[in-house]
This record gives sequence, structure tokens and C-alpha cells, in this order.
Amino acid sequence: MKLSVVIPAYNEEQNIGLCLTELRKVVRDEHQIPFEIIVVNDNSSDGTESVIREHMELDAGIRIVNRTTLGGFGRAIRSGLEAVTGDVVVICLADLSDDPQDVVAYYRKINEGYDCVFGSRFIRGSKVEKYPVVKLVVNRIVNTCIRVLFRTRFNDLTNAFKAYRTTVIRDCGTFRSSHFNITLELSLSALIRNYNIAQIPINWYGRTWGASNLRIGEMGRRYLCTVLMFYFQRMLIRDDVVAEQLANQYHFYEK
Repeated sequence: MKLSVVIPAYNEEQNIGLCLTELRKVVRDEHQIPFEIIVVNDNSSDGTESVIREHMELDAGIRIVNRTTLGGFGRAIRSGLEAVTGDVVVICLADLSDDPQDVVAYYRKINEGYDCVFGSRFIRGSKVEKYPVVKLVVNRIVNTCIRVLFRTRFNDLTNAFKAYRTTVIRDCGTFRSSHFNITLELSLSALIRNYNIAQIPINWYGRTWGASNLRIGEMGRRYLCTVLMFYFQRMLIRDDVVAEQLANQYHFYEK
């Protein structure tokens, strides 16, 4: 199956080059996986686009989506997902925090028959380096609350770095989140539809250049809105959600 890696990038001039080099080295050279890398340049004001285009000249599998309209992490992810042509989608960050070897592990797990693979930084076998203490505490509280609310074993749902079959992305419909709450929208969309989801340990490394654009205070209300929306969908209209899912799948196979 063809692998599509979607990378949102905002002012990542110092990171995106090495990110692309490492991904190509691991995915293509070491594992010979057919792939495309879609980098979404989200209104960058530095040399991010120039670096991406340099790598496009080296590898035809790298593509760029330039966003010049209203920015936002969620909007960038949505633009990347619309451009996907592969069978397996992995969302990966440009800041070198995600391990390319885990991209391959995701792909292999999907090939075992799973619909989605949710990596966790907080189970046995995972490794986390240089995670800011305040964000770590908030992360654990938020994910624990979500896990209890949805009665699920998955304990790192707010992490963007996950893998999905492209059919799952299409079946879940049109995504609406504009910011980092897209991570929950994607995860919970698949979760409430009872897709076959695996959880595996992954590595996470704190960025070495630049600053994260995630602002905990600003995102609280957006995360809460997303969680409540999917909670009530699951509790009150799950029959409609499942019926829509089956209809989408039937339409896909009919084509």
C-alpha cells in the first residue's frame, strides 16, 4: 500500500529539511515503502517554502501545498488530507519531535489489518525526551479525563502523530477543527465509529529549534467543545453516525 505522510509546517525553516531527509532515508532507503510526503506550508514568513522546494527537486515523492489564506494547524492538516493519494495516512510534525521509525511501525501495523494506529508516549516501550513539565501535567490530566469519559484504553488521544487508512479519513466526513483540536477530532471520529484501532508505543523528542505554537490557555475551550461534541454524538445519535459510516463504505466499494 502507498503511504502518505502529511506534514503541517509554519515557520519551520530550520527543521523541515532534516525532517524530510530523515523520513526519506527511513521510509524509502531502509524499508522501500512506496510513499508521498505532502508538506503543507501554512503561511510561513521565513524560508520554509524554499527548503521544501529544494527537497522536491531531490525527490519526486515530495509535494507542497501552499496555504495563503487564514492559517491554523487544523486548517493545514485538512488541506493536507484533501491532497492525499495514498492508502495509509500518517500525520507527522515538522519539528523533529516524531520518530521516522514509528512512521514505519504505523504502516506495518495497518498492513496487519488495523484501520487506525494510535501511538502513545505513555505506555511501556515508549520514550519521551524534553517534554515541558507544565504541558506534560496538563496532557496527562486531559487525556485521563477523555479516557474515562469515552471508556477507552487509548491514553494519548491529543497527540497528532497517528495513522489512518485513507478510507477511514474519507468515511469520517468533513473535518471542521481549525487549530490543534483537529487532533481530537480525528481520533474521536474514528473511536466512536468503532474502527479497528491498535495502540503502540512511540518515541517523542522535544524540538531543538523554535517554539511550539500550541497555547494551552487558548486551546482549552476548543478541546472542550470537541470532546463534548463527540461525547454527545456517541451517547445520543450513535445510530445515525454508524448508519452514515456504512453508507459511505457501501458507496466507496460500489465505485
